Amino acid sequence: MALLDSPLSSPSRLPAPAPVEDDRSSRSERVNRLRAGVLGANDGIVSVAGLAVGVAGATTDTRWLLITSLAALIAGALSMAMGEYVSVSTQRDTDRALIARTRSALAAHPEAEHDHLVDALGEAGIPDEVVESVADSLERHDALAAHTRFRHGVEDEAVVSPWGAAVTSLLSFALGGLIPMAAILLSPPMLRLPATMVAVVAALALLGVASAGLGQAQAGRATARTIAGGMLALLVTYGIGTALGLATV
Repeated sequence: MALLDSPLSSPSRLPAPAPVEDDRSSRSERVNRLRAGVLGANDGIVSVAGLAVGVAGATTDTRWLLITSLAALIAGALSMAMGEYVSVSTQRDTDRALIARTRSALAAHPEAEHDHLVDALGEAGIPDEVVESVADSLERHDALAAHTRFRHGVEDEAVVSPWGAAVTSLLSFALGGLIPMAAILLSPPMLRLPATMVAVVAALALLGVASAGLGQAQAGRATARTIAGGMLALLVTYGIGTALGLATV
């Protein structure tokens, strides 16, 4: 009797499972923030390093390096945040407009919309002998979600917030940019380029490994491409800065 009366044996006391829609929404938000964070950190590392190294090629004055690095850090972080906000807002508005049009079409022409859903499910691989019953079942459960998801690849619960992407981009760009900024400002003039290159390589490598781990992907080739691109940017900007510095002497 004690076992029958225990909390684990009572179905009414078991915790309710999390709704599938909430899980999809939170997963989309996490993926969106991960993407914004990785892009922001990568841009912060390469942009600030490239600009600071370019100025270091033209002058050894630490004050100008500090001014340039701070300007690149602040302007880049704000620009990255605004770009993410505008981009995600545009995508969100587009998705919501499509959902609204689908809702209106379902109310005005349900038979034609049903045929479109059947066609979409057939193209997705549902066998012809069961595609009608599958479409009917999906529409009985949630017609709007079925049409937006299977016909257009859009889910109302997965429309993400632009503010999350904007804040993530701003913070990640600033944190990424602080690494080359500290390396170039704290190094003696003769060691500024190699010190900054080492800092950038290490930061990009860690970023590649971390993002691959969070996204459960392979890190090797993508990280190598990112490091190669960052090194190329540094060498080009340093060469331009050196040439300009010599030209103004």
